[in-house]
Amino acid sequence: MPILDMPLEALYKYEGRNPKPADFDAYWEKGLKEVAVTPLKMQTAKAQKIEPRNAECYDLYFNSVKNSRIHCWYTRPSAVKRGEKLPVLLIFHGYSGHAGPFVDKLAWTGQGYIVLAMDCRGQGGHSEDRNPVAGRTHGGLIMRGFDDPDPSNMYFRNVFLDTVQLVKAAKSLPNADPDRIYARGGSQGGALTVACAALNGGDIKKASAQHPFLSDYKRVWEMDLARDAYHDVREHLRFYYPTYEKQAAFWEKIGYIDIQHLAPRITAEIYWATGLMDNICPPSSQFAAYNKIASKKHMDIFPDFGHEGLPDVADKEATFFNVGFDR
Repeated sequence: MPILDMPLEALYKYEGRNPKPADFDAYWEKGLKEVAVTPLKMQTAKAQKIEPRNAECYDLYFNSVKNSRIHCWYTRPSAVKRGEKLPVLLIFHGYSGHAGPFVDKLAWTGQGYIVLAMDCRGQGGHSEDRNPVAGRTHGGLIMRGFDDPDPSNMYFRNVFLDTVQLVKAAKSLPNADPDRIYARGGSQGGALTVACAALNGGDIKKASAQHPFLSDYKRVWEMDLARDAYHDVREHLRFYYPTYEKQAAFWEKIGYIDIQHLAPRITAEIYWATGLMDNICPPSSQFAAYNKIASKKHMDIFPDFGHEGLPDVADKEATFFNVGFDR
């Protein structure tokens, strides 16, 4: 096979290039305290766009940090016994997109899951990012709020914290089993799955991430792959941090929203899938996070696949969430 990145044996030893800010843990503990005092103000309404036979479909809204309002598609089996507890699956979508159609969620609902599919604030769905930020945004959401003097205004900091508020919403739903809350997603959704598992502690029991985004930014840039989904990192760096001295500060600050530094917090069981020809979220950037996970984990590697759908992964996820990989 052709080689895009490091040999596989080197990938399993790789620890990342992007620096971790000295106050990284304090930064995220402050964010979690902000979520803790943010009223949920959850509302649900019957969805008007679909009438499935064996499921109920809703729009669900809740408040999150920085005065923003977050939307989810919410599905549940229609025939649930009194007192019955159901597993909850949180689904996260790709960059700039939205939660997708209801029908995609019904396969999970048909297996007995409650599903919450979150629209990321300020992207293609119904969630609203109401946080005004200072500073320049040359293009793309990674850099939104980056030059604000207050680092809590970085866009992805607040999206990561939305996943914590989402878990609060999930635990409050009728029939939700708080001991079976799971998460899944690919690309940006994979990054949010990692962040969700990291920031929610033991509340997330299992999580499945496919080729996650938002990891080891400096490595992506050094490979000259800060294009496509990472293009705003490249352009912001070139326009506003053009000298070597300025770039050192840039890499340290972006480390606040680098999922590799959140990964050691994960206690959930992890399923990970990636292709070694991924030139959007290169393998080494993913291994920088994966190698830092100390909990039980399993990775499926597809040598000749890139940033695309990976064969049989959806079926493997279903097995993983239902029974795990030990059976």
